[in-house]
Amino acid sequence: MHRTGMTELEAVLAVARRNSFRGAAQELGMSTTAVSSAVAGLEARLKVRLFNRSTRSVALTDAGLRYVERIAPALAAIKSAGEEAGSGPDVPSGTLRINAPQGAANLLLAPLFNVYAQRYPDVRIDIVSESRMIDVVAEGFDAGIRLAESVPQDMIAVPLSRDVRMLVVATPAYLEHHGTPRHPRDLLQHRSIGMRMSHGGIYQWELEHKGQKLQMDLPVRIALNEMPAIRQALLLGLGIGFISEWFIEDELKTGALVPVLAPWCPSFGGLRLYYSGHRFVPARLRALVSLVHELRLAEAQ
Repeated sequence: MHRTGMTELEAVLAVARRNSFRGAAQELGMSTTAVSSAVAGLEARLKVRLFNRSTRSVALTDAGLRYVERIAPALAAIKSAGEEAGSGPDVPSGTLRINAPQGAANLLLAPLFNVYAQRYPDVRIDIVSESRMIDVVAEGFDAGIRLAESVPQDMIAVPLSRDVRMLVVATPAYLEHHGTPRHPRDLLQHRSIGMRMSHGGIYQWELEHKGQKLQMDLPVRIALNEMPAIRQALLLGLGIGFISEWFIEDELKTGALVPVLAPWCPSFGGLRLYYSGHRFVPARLRALVSLVHELRLAEAQ
């Protein structure tokens, strides 16, 4: 395929990932006009509209969705083949593209990606944070980062962190004023800080003790979709919350936030770096995997 055609396909996939021509342009290092022209040129040759556009949003049409689902794996395979043929097998180069949940990049920036960036200055690191689960191969990522329970079974998974717990917490002042829950049913008398999920719904707290599992659908005072914002709302005393201990380690140490119902908050598998073992693994990703093993992050935290 000639370079113009490759550029058009890359532009379509970038716009689909970002839901934005401007975001796609930033990702590809192109102008917004060039990305728009590339997509329009492909649509003209295919004689089909791939995106619905408005002044506020960009979204794939049904035809566009089917097209992206078909071309994404093929383009990823073409790019991998080119990298394998055109570069030394042990020389990290190009762009390391990682898909991660919101907040994970912040947790791993200092202990992992900072070290990687210093060791491999010729590799560009591109981390896309989002809550939705995606097919990392189809969408052109080298690897993904997710909790162990969310990693697809056909992927190779490398531990990035220790096991973790979601904790029910509140400020001492909040608990003094509203009372300390002794059983999950007591939570029904409290206003919670809700976590908005990628599908739009509010996360129902999952509690478990001695084989008894509960899903708590609580009255929500304020709903947020980012852990740092939930932490701030908790510190302001706006309600009681359910939050990963990763995000409140300092507050737990100082007593700014107090855990309750601890026996109902068991630990579960932590973060994993995962990637497909069924395709060429570029040197830049092999270098990252080796660094994870070297740093032994899952043991050090």
